Amino acid sequence: MTNDSTWYIEHFQPTGSAIGFRTTGKLDEVQSPFQKIEIYGTTDWGNLMLIDGAVMLTTRDNFFYHEMISHPALYTHADPKRVVIIGGGDCGTLREVLKHQGVQSATQCDIDEQVTRMSEKYFPELCDSNGDPRAELLFDDGVAYMANCPAGSVDVVIVDSTDPVGPAEGLFNKAFYESCFRALKDDGILVQQSESPLALLDLINEMRGEMRKAGFSTFRTLPFPQPCYPTGWWSVTLARKGGNFDFREGDASSKTFETLYYSAHLHTGALVAPPFVAKALGE
Repeated sequence: MTNDSTWYIEHFQPTGSAIGFRTTGKLDEVQSPFQKIEIYGTTDWGNLMLIDGAVMLTTRDNFFYHEMISHPALYTHADPKRVVIIGGGDCGTLREVLKHQGVQSATQCDIDEQVTRMSEKYFPELCDSNGDPRAELLFDDGVAYMANCPAGSVDVVIVDSTDPVGPAEGLFNKAFYESCFRALKDDGILVQQSESPLALLDLINEMRGEMRKAGFSTFRTLPFPQPCYPTGWWSVTLARKGGNFDFREGDASSKTFETLYYSAHLHTGALVAPPFVAKALGE
């Protein structure tokens, strides 16, 4: 916290930048066995969640992230029925996944139950689908869960993690990606949040390298705006065992549920990487 107690400022050392929110006060705080979770009210962005001092989400802009980590993968897979979400304790990704009526089951495995409990209290709109009979909420180690997942049993794995430090550190390496590769069916898709394509292209390349070592052969990194994250520009990276990233454009165009950012046209545009990103990623 800065000396001016009405602002919360997060300094992000890797990019030499910071982001701040004008707050109305701290609403709650809990120290779980894994991390410190804080909730602030803000004047313009709704509620704000911090984990170990890092901004996780706000009421106002979380839809960018939750929609882009979910719908591109689900509309790329031919017929996704079984989805696993690793992390995602705020439940926003689960809500977006279960908007797809063809999904028969969605398991969310987050190591920290307190993230979900705080979300239920301060971001209840993200938890609308927690009671869906297709939803399974587990509070366990996601690395262990994927290691024990039956081979060829999953259509889409979504890694909705924090930055690659602390509890999420094990979600960015070859061993974890090998577990995902084994659990996915032959046409399966892995999608992971992949940080800022403006400032952290080296991390995206490293992530793709670890995925490639695990057996994945084709990749796409889709950028999108995310005002509350460092640089304001974020990404997700999709990986496939084989095949390309053509998507069910007709189904996306005729979807019957509401989205605030994602659309078929937006999806098409996001597949075209800006030249400097394409060059850095060897596309």
